[in-house]
Amino acid sequence: MALSTSSVITLKINGEKHTLPVDHRTTLLDALRERLDLTGTKKGCDQGQCGACTVLLDGRRAVACLQLAVAAEGREITTIEGVADGERLHPVQQAFLDLDGFQCGYCTPGQICSAIGMIQEHAAGWPSAVTEDVRPQTAPPPLTADEIRERMSGNLCRCGAYVAIVEAVARAAQAHTGEGHEDAATGGAKEAVI
Repeated sequence: MALSTSSVITLKINGEKHTLPVDHRTTLLDALRERLDLTGTKKGCDQGQCGACTVLLDGRRAVACLQLAVAAEGREITTIEGVADGERLHPVQQAFLDLDGFQCGYCTPGQICSAIGMIQEHAAGWPSAVTEDVRPQTAPPPLTADEIRERMSGNLCRCGAYVAIVEAVARAAQAHTGEGHEDAATGGAKEAVI
């Protein structure tokens, strides 16, 4: 008896349910782009190394090219199309726009989704490879330029807009926490602006 190689699945994307038949081998990236016309999520390397396809799964960062669509059923999927609040941009989107955190823009949707997830991870106290004190009872480390670079290292920008990207992430993190941050470009302290 041959087993079926396809299923009908329901994906909850940006708050809306989408039911579609998919081959079991279909990646979430291909389902988003080719089946649902959500083309903000970009296809870069198709190997999980560039971060252009980063989306949020249940609020956590995931590269959609390595996630099977059938495995995403029942999870909350947020793409770049779903991060704004109506006409009001998400603070990360606004910071990227204000500080020119992009050049060609191809990697920008993945950078923004990754930054949103990264800021939440940092606020929850998750350490990175450059975090000096990883004891659970310590407060989250300061979100320095080194912390941001390490935490965003899975997202590549072929144009080299990294300086502005780091500054945009720092500004958005500041807006998220309401606290001052270290200026990612100069290393100097900045006041919190609310």
